[in-house]
Amino acid sequence: MQANGQLRVCGLKLCNENGKQIQLRGMSSHGIQWYYQCLNTASLDALANDWKADVLRISMYIQEDGYETNPRLFTDRVHTLIEMATARGMYAIVDWHMLTPGDPMYNLDRAKTFFTEIAQRHNGKKNVLYEIANEPNGDAVTWSRIRDYAHQLIPVIRQYDPDAPVLVGTRAWSSLGVSGGGDESEIVNNPVNAANIMYTFHFYAGSHGTEYLNTLSRAADRLPIFVTEFGTQSASGDGANNFTRSQQYLDLMAQKKISWVNWNFSDDFRTGAVFKTGTCPNGSFAGTANLKEAGVWVRDRIRTADDF
Repeated sequence: MQANGQLRVCGLKLCNENGKQIQLRGMSSHGIQWYYQCLNTASLDALANDWKADVLRISMYIQEDGYETNPRLFTDRVHTLIEMATARGMYAIVDWHMLTPGDPMYNLDRAKTFFTEIAQRHNGKKNVLYEIANEPNGDAVTWSRIRDYAHQLIPVIRQYDPDAPVLVGTRAWSSLGVSGGGDESEIVNNPVNAANIMYTFHFYAGSHGTEYLNTLSRAADRLPIFVTEFGTQSASGDGANNFTRSQQYLDLMAQKKISWVNWNFSDDFRTGAVFKTGTCPNGSFAGTANLKEAGVWVRDRIRTADDF
C-alpha cells in the first residue's frame, strides 16, 4: 500500500496514485460471523508479511446470522479489520456479502446505514475499497436492477469518500451473467453511470470452465474487472482442486492485470479454506505446516513478486 497509495480506476485497469497499472493479490476472510477467530494479530501478520498479500477482503454476510442480527457488532468488526489491514500496509475490501436473498434491493436501507458509517470513519485512508453487492442472484434480479441498486448506493459512499474505488457485483452470482445464460454484453450496453468503479467476477475452477474463462477475457477488454472471489475447487468451496484450470485463470489475470482475491482465509473444513481445521485461533499461520493443499498453492502465487 505504501508503494501505491490511493487507487483509482484508469480506463479499464486499476491504477496506483501515480497512474501505474497494478494487480492486487490477496485473500478473502470467511464470514466474520463464523470465522472471526481466524483474523487476529498473528494470522494477519502472516498474511501481510509471510504471504506478502496486498489486500484483505472482509466478508460480512448480511443474512446467514450476520449483520442483520446485530448491526453494531458486525460494523465494529469491520472497523477493527480495516484498521488491522491498514496497520499492515494492506488494502481492505469491505464486502457487503449479500447472498440469500439474492436481490440487493432487499438490503438497500441496511447498506445505506452501514456504508455511511464506514465511509465517514475511513474516508481519510487510501486503502479502502467498497464491494457493494457480493453475489446478486435469482431470476428476478436482472442487471438493470443491480445497476439501479448501484445508482442508489454509490452516491451514499461518495458523499463521504469521493476517491475510493467501488466494486459492483454482476448478475448470476457475480459471473458477469454467465451462470444465468448471459454474458458481459448486458453491462457493456448498460453500464453503471458512475466514475471510479469496477465490476466483479467470481469463479470456481472446479465448476467453471472455458465459457467462464473466455467471458472474463473478453470482458476485461471492455470493462474494468476485479475478481473479488475465486476458488480452486467447486462452486461450493469444497471438493477436488483443479489447479490446472486455476492456473489458466491466474495466467489470464496476470496478462490483463486483473486483481484477485482467493476464498478463503479460515480453517473451515472445506477444501477451499486455506488452513487445516483447528488452526484458528492459535496458529501457526506462517509457512505451510498448517495449510491445506489449496492453501499451499495460493500462498505460493500471492508471494510471487509484485510488478509495481
